[in-house]
Amino acid sequence: MSKDHSTVARSIVEQLGGADNVVALTHCMTRLRFVLKDEAKVDASALKALKGVMGVVHNGDQCQVIIGNNVSHAYKEVMKICRLDGNTDDAPAAKKVKLTPKVIGAKMLDALVGTMSPLIPAIIGGSMVKLAAMLLLMFNIYEADDSTVILLNTIGDGAFYFLPLMVAASAAIKFKTNMSIAIGIAGVLVHPNFADLMAQAADGRHVDLFGIPITSVRYTYTVIPVLIMTWILSYIERWVDSITPVVTKNFLKPMLIVLIAAPVGIVLVGPMGIWIGTALSTLVYTIHDALGWLAVAIMGALWPLLVLTGMHRVFTPTIIQTIAETGTEAMVMPAEIGANIGMGGACLAVAWKTKNIALKQTSMAAGASALMAGISEPALYGVLLRLKRPLIAALITGFIVGGLAGMAGIASHSMAAPSLFTSVQFIDVNDPMSLVWVLGLMALSVVLSFVLTLLLGFEDIPEDEDESNPTAAKETADKDVEANKTPISTKPAIA
Repeated sequence: MSKDHSTVARSIVEQLGGADNVVALTHCMTRLRFVLKDEAKVDASALKALKGVMGVVHNGDQCQVIIGNNVSHAYKEVMKICRLDGNTDDAPAAKKVKLTPKVIGAKMLDALVGTMSPLIPAIIGGSMVKLAAMLLLMFNIYEADDSTVILLNTIGDGAFYFLPLMVAASAAIKFKTNMSIAIGIAGVLVHPNFADLMAQAADGRHVDLFGIPITSVRYTYTVIPVLIMTWILSYIERWVDSITPVVTKNFLKPMLIVLIAAPVGIVLVGPMGIWIGTALSTLVYTIHDALGWLAVAIMGALWPLLVLTGMHRVFTPTIIQTIAETGTEAMVMPAEIGANIGMGGACLAVAWKTKNIALKQTSMAAGASALMAGISEPALYGVLLRLKRPLIAALITGFIVGGLAGMAGIASHSMAAPSLFTSVQFIDVNDPMSLVWVLGLMALSVVLSFVLTLLLGFEDIPEDEDESNPTAAKETADKDVEANKTPISTKPAIA
C-alpha cells in the first residue's frame, strides 16, 4: 500500500459511497471490514483499481477491502474520515497536556470507568443467578451438592472467574489496542496450568521465568492487573509495529507483542496490579474498621455525589475482590440502600407536591427507576440536581439509613444496585431477620426522604418555564403539533 495512507483512505471511503455510508469498521491482519448503510453505493470496480488496494470482497452490506500488512495505518485514517472514533478528518492534533497529579488522576478514573461500565450488566446478571442458588439452599429446595445448585453457581460465577478476560476486551477498546491479543494475554492468567503453578508457588515452590522469580498471585475475580496490563500492551503494540518490517508483520509482529507483553504482565504488572487493588481495598476497609457504622453513614451521604461525578465506579473492583475473598461486602453496598432508595423517595415527594405536569411525570418515572431497579441517574440529573433541596434530603437520608445499616451489620452477597427487587442480596442464610432489616431500612428511606423533601421544600418550576428539561419540552411540542396547534417554544432556559 502507498505510504500516503490518508490519500488512499479518502479514495476508499469515496468509492464506498462516502463517510455517511459507513456504519462500522473493524480490521484483521490484512483487511478493512466495512459495514455499510447502502451497498448499492459501492463502486467495486473503482475500488479494486485504487493504488494500494489488493482486492475487494463485497457481500451484501459488508465490504472487505484487502490492504495488506499496513492495514492498521489505513484503519486509523479511515476511522478519522468516517468519524467513527469521534474525531474529524481535519481536526487539529490533540494538544499535549502537562501531566499533573490532577490530570493523571482524571485519566486513571476515565480508564477505570470506561473499562468497567460495559461489564456491569454481566456482573449484575451473574450476581443475581448466584443469589438464586443461595435462596434455593436457604429454603431447603435443593442440597448443596445437587447438580442444579452447582450449575447455577457456575453460571453465576462465569463473569467473575473470567473477569480478567472481560476486562481485557473492554480495556482494549478503551486503549485502542488489539483485542484478541489482550484477551489472549489475560487468558494466561486464568489458564489451569498457570493457576496450578501459582498454587505451588504459594506452597513454597520456586517458580521463575528465565531465572526471574514470579510472585504467587491468583488473578481470577481481579480487575486492576489486566487493566494496567492492557494499557501497557497498547504501547508495546505501537512500538513493535514501528520496528517490524512490513513483510514480516503477519507473524513477527503478534509474536513479539505476546512474547514481550505476557512476561512483563506475569513478572511485573500482574503482581503490581494485585498490590494496588489490595492496597485500595485495605484502605477502604481499614476506614470501615476504624469508624464502624459511621463509615457506612458517610458513604451513604456521599454516594449520590459520587454517582454525579462518575466516581462510584472506582469502588467496583474493591467490591468484587471483597466479595470474592470474604463472600460479603459490608460498607459500600449497605450504604447504597439509603442513597438509592432515598433518591427515589425524594422524587416521589417532588411528584406529589409539584404543579408542573411535565416535572411530575419525570419525577414519577425517575423515582420508580431508583426504587425498583436501583438506577439513580434519572433521579439525580432529571429532578434532584435541578431542584437542589430534594438532593439535600436524599443526602441526609443516605447518612441516617447508612448509619443504621452499619449498626445492624448488613452485608451484601453481590454487587447489584440496591433496590426493592434486589433486596435479597442482603439476606444472611444464618440470620433470616436480615431481610426484615433490609426491607425496614428501605421503607425508612422512602418515608424519611419523602418527609424531608416536603419539609425542606423546593422552588417549583412553572409550566411555561420548564424548558430546562428539553425532553419534556420536546414531548409537549410534539403533542401540540399532533393537535394542529402552534408548538410551544423550546428556547433555552434562563439560568
